[in-house]
Amino acid sequence: MIIGIDDTDSRKGMCTTYLCAVLVDELKKQRYGEVSTPRLVRLNPCIPFKTRGNGAVSFEIRLNKEKEEEVKEVVKARVSGLSELSEEGTNPGVVFIDDTVLNAIGGGEKDSESVLKNFYENAVREVLTLEDAYEIISNLHLDYFGLKNKRGIIGALAAASFLVLQKTKPDCYDFTYELVAYRRKERWGTSRFIEEASVWKSDAATYPLTWDTVDVANRKTVFAPHSPCPVLFGIRGDSVDAIYKAYELIRAEPEERKMPFVTNQGTDFHLIMCEDAKEKLEDYHSYVLDGVVGSNPRTVEGGHVVFSTLLSGKSEERSIECIAYEPTKGFRDVIRKLRVGDEITVFGSLKKKTLNLEKIELRKLNLVEERNPKCDKCGRTMESAGRLQGYRCKRCGTYRADKDRVSIDRGIEEGLYEVPPVARRHISKPLVRMRMEMEGANRKIHPSR
Repeated sequence: MIIGIDDTDSRKGMCTTYLCAVLVDELKKQRYGEVSTPRLVRLNPCIPFKTRGNGAVSFEIRLNKEKEEEVKEVVKARVSGLSELSEEGTNPGVVFIDDTVLNAIGGGEKDSESVLKNFYENAVREVLTLEDAYEIISNLHLDYFGLKNKRGIIGALAAASFLVLQKTKPDCYDFTYELVAYRRKERWGTSRFIEEASVWKSDAATYPLTWDTVDVANRKTVFAPHSPCPVLFGIRGDSVDAIYKAYELIRAEPEERKMPFVTNQGTDFHLIMCEDAKEKLEDYHSYVLDGVVGSNPRTVEGGHVVFSTLLSGKSEERSIECIAYEPTKGFRDVIRKLRVGDEITVFGSLKKKTLNLEKIELRKLNLVEERNPKCDKCGRTMESAGRLQGYRCKRCGTYRADKDRVSIDRGIEEGLYEVPPVARRHISKPLVRMRMEMEGANRKIHPSR
């Protein structure tokens, strides 16, 4: 049986991964059955009613049929007891996918697999409703449980679907790992003690197999939350051995427990490829868009940097505003060097018709600048002779019809650039994870470190 859980936390505390860790340890201790490594699924990062990282969890337990109802009651009790039910935005949901459905999919039943696949992918990229989840639950005859408005059922079904798909097609999706350490309950809400020097040491010993533990450019550790939740820290990476090696090198306050997760973090799975400017772009979605810089960047109040991009496509062109917010720090220096005519690809999420940048690829730089021509006789810069009337040297009387076109040094290279770890979303793929595929495609990357 696969169990998916979501929306048990709030901005003030708790964490759905902690509840999952408690459940997994309890089910193992009580010997209900063999429990899998849990999954941590990051859903659409743009959803306005998310709590923090918009993550849902799932795990599988292999058990005898007569134990199923007992396990379901244990799960319901823990969700009811540990969820932040007093908070307005906390609406827990649990979905159970039993062996009947799993065996059917494992036996080649494609319709159910396709339905779960579409639901998972839409939960990461689109905006779903409870009705979308209920329709699938009804059609597949799934058991579920929810509290308050039950909105967590959406994420619970998505997380459970992700695990189903990983079981049936292990290479279906890119995935990474995270090892999460949890605080002792009496320390929740207090300042975390983590020896910073040990964090830098662990990163130096394991990067790039682990990543986003520290932000080198901004001299910050970024693997521990600042909220009063139970999480002490989380180590992300592409290697289980590496994340445990990093963990062993970190000196911190005593933990209550730790739990490894298989996750879709660091995969860019939220991004929708958009190849035609005619396609409709919607708020609360994340896109990859090709275009040309349409206006030189400007810095606005708050330190944010904004420019317009002319989207290219098969049928028409249109403009969209792109923004690098102040928290992206040095990434804004790259954006400030853009120039009208640069051919670019932008990666980010849309809100109020403005694209919040996560990455940018400079595909072709505009290396030509038009300047008023120089006089051939005296070498002075000519002045305009009037609108559409060319250029004239007042001293010598010489005339030129057009401006000079000169090559310029841009102080920046073509290639892919990213926001630093301090500003990176959980699901966004660090460029260090893209180094092999980019080199194979003969594309340059410029990781933030």
